[in-house]
Amino acid sequence: MGVIQMTFFSSLAWTGISFVLFTALVAIISAWKTRDEQLDTAEGYFLAGRGLPGVVIAGSLLLTNLSAEQLVGLNGQSWKTNMGPIAWEVGSMFTLLVLAYYFLPKYLKMGAMTIPSLMEERYGRGTKTMFSVVIVVMYSILNLPVILYSGAVVFEQIFDISGIMGTSKFVAVAILCVIIGIIGGCYAIFGGLKAVAVSDTINGIGLIIGGLLIPFLGFAALSAATGGHGILDGVKYMIEADPAKMNAINAWNAPEPEVPWPLIITGMFFNNLYWWCTNQSFVQRSLAAKSLKEGQKGAIFCGFLKCLGPLYLVIPGIIAFYLPSIQEKLAAAGSSAIDFAYPALISEIVPKPVMGFFAAVMFGAILSSFNSVLNSASTMFTLDLYRSSINPKASDTKCVKVGKIYGTIAGCISIVIAPFIMNAGGITTFLNSMSQFVSLPVLCTILGIFMFKRIPKYMPKVITIFHVVCYGAFLLIKPCYPGSTNPIHYLYAMAVLFPIELLIMWYLNKYHPAEEYEIQDVGAVDLTPWKYRHVVSIIGLILAVAIYIFFSPLGIAA
Repeated sequence: MGVIQMTFFSSLAWTGISFVLFTALVAIISAWKTRDEQLDTAEGYFLAGRGLPGVVIAGSLLLTNLSAEQLVGLNGQSWKTNMGPIAWEVGSMFTLLVLAYYFLPKYLKMGAMTIPSLMEERYGRGTKTMFSVVIVVMYSILNLPVILYSGAVVFEQIFDISGIMGTSKFVAVAILCVIIGIIGGCYAIFGGLKAVAVSDTINGIGLIIGGLLIPFLGFAALSAATGGHGILDGVKYMIEADPAKMNAINAWNAPEPEVPWPLIITGMFFNNLYWWCTNQSFVQRSLAAKSLKEGQKGAIFCGFLKCLGPLYLVIPGIIAFYLPSIQEKLAAAGSSAIDFAYPALISEIVPKPVMGFFAAVMFGAILSSFNSVLNSASTMFTLDLYRSSINPKASDTKCVKVGKIYGTIAGCISIVIAPFIMNAGGITTFLNSMSQFVSLPVLCTILGIFMFKRIPKYMPKVITIFHVVCYGAFLLIKPCYPGSTNPIHYLYAMAVLFPIELLIMWYLNKYHPAEEYEIQDVGAVDLTPWKYRHVVSIIGLILAVAIYIFFSPLGIAA
């Protein structure tokens, strides 16, 4: 009897059943938690009625950022290089402090609902429409398909859909994209931001538990495969096999996907400022804070959570590099092995009885990113394009309806595009570098509101044209490092362009001044700052620096 039970719990059927049960549980809790919400008002549907506490903001911020694409992508990078990718995680600590101290107080004072609505208030409708169109299009044809595709690749590895159905990998991925897209779309379209934030929090807890289990299961498997006893022997093997693999401080001229050390405090920091402080889908979480104190707590706590990131986003890739049992699989994957390192590790080490739970949590993470981006895209389309340019007299009910229609169309477009990403080869780096076309123009436009009082209204257009031309030229010319054939890292372009763009803004403000603009307090929420913010922030900075020293030649990479 026991044997039958165990084989059942190790079977694909049990994986499927437990997967469905956990996913349904999350859906039921989200529906129950939002049962009294006013989803027919714009502020209720799009901003959760400005009532989110700090803990929910921290969890939701982390999860919007944590996606299957990131689990697969960063672990793939560490598999190929070394501990360098921790820069994307630990480096966020610095940016989140900038959000808490500088951006949030100003956003909440102005009562901002969306980033483009701030742009309109300061620079006029033309600027807002320009950025809204660009970002809504980018979300629909770039971000959403990549999230769907990366999710489909993970499920193809766990459930072996192509093997079960006897189809090609492409067909299996296409089917999975349709399923994930439809379920994700239903959440975002019918539940509004509160449902997205609640499902984020539950899935987030699950993803962090699941994600944190992977390195420990991996160490145990590595120890067993290399003749050790227990997890600590696995850790010891990983550290001693090749200390250089544990180094996170790369040479200044390291090729992609490595992150050269000067970029940690320049190009990557500027890039992170855009993502954490001015990107709609991230900032929307903190704009919904019930007070400045809660918003600051959320941003600073999220920084601490990001410092845990290397454990589940970077170290598993290193384990995959050493684990003997998956080397054949990875060799067979050829040039796309970088995207298969993490899924191959999961299907090898996760015990079959809990595979369904893990798959459900991964599914949650994919849904979470998909519906967060979809919710942001419909918010921007509805409030920033429809209500301001197409139908200014639209009622709240009408706006929510239009948001749902747009969300449905955007979801369908992304489902059609997603499977073809398979043929693009290494699209994740391509996408990261593509998003840089809008990152600095958006960041400069928002900074212009806060830093310069007399900047002319045409500044965003000047900066955008300058940035797109220069960055486009950089990508076309593909300059190499001096004395090497490696192309210069795209974040070096950010490191150079951002200071130049700030100088252009300063020049326009000083020599072509417009009438003075003052930020008004609209009294949206209580603006008393969190009294422990300084102490906690200093601890956070010390922690981030300590992690860097640990993964360097001064620490275990000696």
